Amino acid sequence: TESPLAGFSTALSQTPSISSLSLEGREDLQVNQLETQIWIKPGIQKTDVDFSEILNAIHEIAKDVNIFFDELEGVNSPSKDDDSLLHHGNLTSTSDDASRLEVVGEEVPDKNKANGLYFRDGKCRIDYILVYRKSNPQAEKREVFERNIRAEGLQMEKESSLTNSDIIFVKLHAPWEVLGKYAELMNVRMPFRRKIYYLHRRYKFMNRIEKQISRFRGWLPRKPMKLDKETLPDLEENDCYTAPFSQQRIHHFIIHNKDTFFNNATRSRIVHHILQRVKYEEGKNKIGLNRLLSNGSYEAAFPLHEGSYRSKNSIRTHGAENHRHLLYECWASWGVWYKYQPLDLVRRYFGEKIGLYFAWLGWYTGMLFPAAFIGLFVFLYGVTTLNHCQVSKEVCQATDIIMCPICDKYCPFMRLSDSCVYAKVTHLFDNGATVFFAVFMAVWATVFLEFWKRRRAVIAYDWDLIDWEEEEEEIRPQFEAKYSKKERMNPISGKPEPYQAFADKCSRLIVSASGIFFMICVVIAAVFGIVIYRVVTVSTFAAFKWALIRNNSQVATTGTAVCINFCIIMLLNVLYEKVALFLTNLEQPRTESEWENSFTLKMFLFQFVNLNSSTFYIAFFLGRFTGHPGAYLRLINRWRLEECHPSGCLIDLCMQMGIIMVLKQTWNNFMELGYPLIQNWWTRRKLRQEYGTQRKTNFPQWEKDYNLQPMNAYGLFDEYLEMILQFGFTTIFVAAFPLAPLLALLNNIIEIRLDAYKFVTQWRRPLASRAKDIGIWYGILEGIGILSVITNAFVIAVTSDFIPRLVYAYKYGPCAGQGEAGQKCMVGYVNASLSVFLVSDFENRSEPTSNGSEFSGSPLKYCRYRDYRDPPHAPVPYGYTLQFWHVLAARLAFIIVFEHLVFCIKHLISYLIPDLPKDLRDRMRREKYLIQEMMYEAELERLQKERKERKKNGKSYHNEWP
Repeated sequence: TESPLAGFSTALSQTPSISSLSLEGREDLQVNQLETQIWIKPGIQKTDVDFSEILNAIHEIAKDVNIFFDELEGVNSPSKDDDSLLHHGNLTSTSDDASRLEVVGEEVPDKNKANGLYFRDGKCRIDYILVYRKSNPQAEKREVFERNIRAEGLQMEKESSLTNSDIIFVKLHAPWEVLGKYAELMNVRMPFRRKIYYLHRRYKFMNRIEKQISRFRGWLPRKPMKLDKETLPDLEENDCYTAPFSQQRIHHFIIHNKDTFFNNATRSRIVHHILQRVKYEEGKNKIGLNRLLSNGSYEAAFPLHEGSYRSKNSIRTHGAENHRHLLYECWASWGVWYKYQPLDLVRRYFGEKIGLYFAWLGWYTGMLFPAAFIGLFVFLYGVTTLNHCQVSKEVCQATDIIMCPICDKYCPFMRLSDSCVYAKVTHLFDNGATVFFAVFMAVWATVFLEFWKRRRAVIAYDWDLIDWEEEEEEIRPQFEAKYSKKERMNPISGKPEPYQAFADKCSRLIVSASGIFFMICVVIAAVFGIVIYRVVTVSTFAAFKWALIRNNSQVATTGTAVCINFCIIMLLNVLYEKVALFLTNLEQPRTESEWENSFTLKMFLFQFVNLNSSTFYIAFFLGRFTGHPGAYLRLINRWRLEECHPSGCLIDLCMQMGIIMVLKQTWNNFMELGYPLIQNWWTRRKLRQEYGTQRKTNFPQWEKDYNLQPMNAYGLFDEYLEMILQFGFTTIFVAAFPLAPLLALLNNIIEIRLDAYKFVTQWRRPLASRAKDIGIWYGILEGIGILSVITNAFVIAVTSDFIPRLVYAYKYGPCAGQGEAGQKCMVGYVNASLSVFLVSDFENRSEPTSNGSEFSGSPLKYCRYRDYRDPPHAPVPYGYTLQFWHVLAARLAFIIVFEHLVFCIKHLISYLIPDLPKDLRDRMRREKYLIQEMMYEAELERLQKERKERKKNGKSYHNEWP
């Protein structure tokens, strides 16, 4: 019989998700928009109709229906500017105690109304904020978009800004039904049973040893680096087995309170997932919030912070006001710089992707401790052995050895003893422990990466990322717009999608590669300019009026060249970002992850070459191709190439690395924290001038968050890039600068707290997103590790004097043929490493203005220079000696042996260290087994309970199981 149901009709009329729904099978069930009635098959009694099941069925069917509202439907649905949704902004109190972690009792709605995190009813929590301007012309798109948002079941409330009536805040709330439905679709893992920890069976002897160790630990002070457990909330999901959420098996999950079952980060992620799949206009590609943000329909979209990060009360006496306050006190505060990071809390508040970044940064910082300690040991070894170094002694005592000028005309002759200080400083970095340290750092880089894989596996297990797979990504709007005419079937989704022809893709990649090559040429040109500057200014500083600069012309040249190089690096970085963005967009990547990987690779390549090109020049080219006095090689037959200092080129490389590393890290830290601080201070200053200091503190939370700085457009790209470049500095030229790991360690200790402070206090809350690892950055780290082995081999063999000293000790020194290489075997090394030049053989344009009479009272006849060449009266004047070829062969042999040895050690370590710890593998297998058992037991218990209830009701069924 056909029977209209009044109550059900009212419910349907108030449900926007079925306003234009047409169902097939009219004799079973039909919903008409104008006459909301139900047709039921004859023979079914009215009392057998379960209206809640009908509503659920309608919602399930409406899930895949695209709902658009024409003029007729607009009558029954509130429009974008409807006064029923828009509330004019009133000052909302956000006192520090307004958002406690745990609120119970009847005061909850009143307190929720006051804290700015809920709707006006104090019951619906704000899960997401959209911001737009009334004056924006995209009103029609927003209207359709917001109606479809309500059609998905999200609740909406609007409020105008207190500071600008043109700005409208759209507050979104996801009810329990919506959260449950989409949590199941997104396979969100939720806790369902507490973990049971099993202790391994141990022998009595081992138990006694453990008791003695625990008793000894009791005498020791508490570990100061561990966080106080009393201040951290009980993160339940870490102590529970988890499983993908299912509404049919909802009774399996631990649900104490439906409002807090899904944490705020998960709720925001679910709402964002819905917003990305809601249409705003007719058309196949007119869908998603990102497109509305890109075309300006909405100005901003973000989840809310959980209240203020400051409190008048102490966290130790009154507890944390909210998770943001807890993160500030236990993580972002400078007072806890020496403590471990609360990674589980970071993951819960910011999501797995940001949590993995801080986990990697913390692991990298922890692994820097042994590297910094060994590097400091190498430096201190050089300090302690300084007075026993035979080479330094000979340089400091060589008052009778006169060196040839290091530049044309204006550079004077100089005693070798004048470079005594530089020789001692060189010994601090270039000593017997340098080779050991280079091998250690090459092995350290491999150990760091291998153990990070193990650490990542543990984190992935703890955070339920082992079985997580990324969803099929959406196609970028730019790709769709460009290739919408050509389509082919997607093998995964089975739907037609835009297609880029292979020839078009190859042509774009060739153009992009040409652009990359051109920009690398620009870097080389900049380095060439620095080389010319060094060549020109050496002569200028040598003729300077001030004696301090005149006597240290080469050091002054190197220092100013490094500073100028740093300025050029920072300027070119701005240009590179624009070029990388242009080339990446030119390639037309299909998805956002492809775009991000392509952009990351280009930016890293540009900045790595930009940052290290001058360092490579100093390490491997400076002073190598200068010729010799009387036959100097020149640039454009004009400028004489720069020579190394009489004590070697290593001091120039140390200065280059030290200055660039310190300046770069200081600048990055300022830009990361100082720039947002200045911008937020300026915003607060304008608000204070306009509204006064009292009213500013009473702004609602969405207004405060809107005035914060948004996260970088490229996400965590800048943070990762800074650390990866630092990793390159720490490993690639570490043989020349053993203090690099120590500087990196000190910077990272500050960097962790700077980034934490920035995320908690200066930026809007980023959307919690998931990730299994650090992405393409791991491959870049492996590439840097391989490059570091090669560069350190060349630094030791070519840049330092390690090989020439070794050859002299075993072949030409006092201990030749005896198999010894101590300091006593280095007697006479300085004299043997210098060649003799006849002053009268100078070219006219390089002949110095002084004749050297100030040294001996008469004009000099001979001067010395660093090289292995025959004297001027030899049969072949200034030809290479046999010692030169011995040194060259030893250098090449060292490079080959060093590289092969270190690479073998690296591969052996990679093979011996498994990616997955054994105990973790056993835990995963046991957990999988226990989960299957628990699910089976829970299902069996439910079926038995249902069977008992049926027996009580007098109903019996045949063929029941169990």
